[in-house]
Amino acid sequence: MALLAGSIVGLILLGMPLGFAIILACLFVIWIDGGINPVIVAQRLYAGMDSFTLLAIPFFLLAGSLMSASGMTTRLVAFANAIVGRISGGLAMSNIVASTFFSGISGSAVADTSVFGRIFIPEMVREGYGRAFSVAVTAAASVAAPIIPPSIGFIVYGVITDQSIIRLFLAGVVPGVIYSIACLVIAVIISRRRAYPVHPPIGWRDFARVTVAALPALFMPVLILGGIFGGVFTITECSAIAVVYALFVGRLVYRELTVAKFLQCLRETAYLTGVIMIIVGAANLFAWQLAYAQVPQTVVAWMQAVIHDPVFFLLAIGILLLLVGTFMEANAAMVMLVPILHPAGVMLGVDPIQLGVLVVVTLCIGLITPPIGLCLNVACKIGDIPLERSLRDIAPFIITGLVVMAIVILFPQVALWLPNLVMG
Repeated sequence: MALLAGSIVGLILLGMPLGFAIILACLFVIWIDGGINPVIVAQRLYAGMDSFTLLAIPFFLLAGSLMSASGMTTRLVAFANAIVGRISGGLAMSNIVASTFFSGISGSAVADTSVFGRIFIPEMVREGYGRAFSVAVTAAASVAAPIIPPSIGFIVYGVITDQSIIRLFLAGVVPGVIYSIACLVIAVIISRRRAYPVHPPIGWRDFARVTVAALPALFMPVLILGGIFGGVFTITECSAIAVVYALFVGRLVYRELTVAKFLQCLRETAYLTGVIMIIVGAANLFAWQLAYAQVPQTVVAWMQAVIHDPVFFLLAIGILLLLVGTFMEANAAMVMLVPILHPAGVMLGVDPIQLGVLVVVTLCIGLITPPIGLCLNVACKIGDIPLERSLRDIAPFIITGLVVMAIVILFPQVALWLPNLVMG
């Protein structure tokens, strides 16, 4: 195990992407061992990617990209402004509301940051908001994307642990909404203290016009979540329907989706899908290697000897994941740690769904935690400020994420209530 871990770390330090680092490290360890046919590497890679459920990842990514290219996100922004723009800090609240709506489609925090960063950060700066605050709000709002369904993080976790993805989706709703509401409260408080500008209220006629224009975009989350939880579609079928719906709205309703934009969306989706699927395939190989070396059993035995309380176990996991998530992308971190943490949690009596929510929530906090926080770095680049300038403004949102993490640990029903209510 030490040789495998050292090989992976060494390859990463040399600049190799995580997926390829895992594959080469496992191949090297198998070759050194000499007792296993190296063909197992190709077999486990293929087995890890040979899943009908995983087809949902490229479809959801494509649906989110099409939404952005077809003008659906622009209309969502206008609708959010119409609702909360008149409140102090209304544009910041619009940022959070729009990102929460969009998270139900993209499922990717980085996608949210990229899309809404380009829309909101320049507009907030133009209207008098602090540049660092604009960056912090955008990055923090995007964290809701991997928590609120449909979530690529929950799909990856469900595939690795063989858990119900629908239950995981349901379990993420309440923590995600709590986080988004808390971000809204923070944005209002800071905006009032700094006397940020307020949008003038719009008339009923303008509000009706903006609402009607946004209705096709607003119907997408209803279609997706209603279809999944109503038992009409499977996860994969629903992701494909989301693409068809985005194409229909973008081409025939809004008439903004051109052939050039569509091809660009396909290129972006192909690239992101390739990155994710290589990691998922490597995850299966890595999990097999751990099982062969009996690492999960060893870790479970150690934890049972040291930690007897499930709450303390979850707190320890939360601290570990927060540190890892600060330096590593969420899906990559799940690939490395979930094959070890999941069996340990099960042996200690932790609900796998609660553990899944904790894993995703905590790793999402890492996306906005310095020094590596991917979403925070993306937002800083869009806002054209150095990372250190955003630290004071991002701190309240990081604290909010930690509070949500603590709630999931101490009150399991926050995550389990909705899936138990809907699915029994």
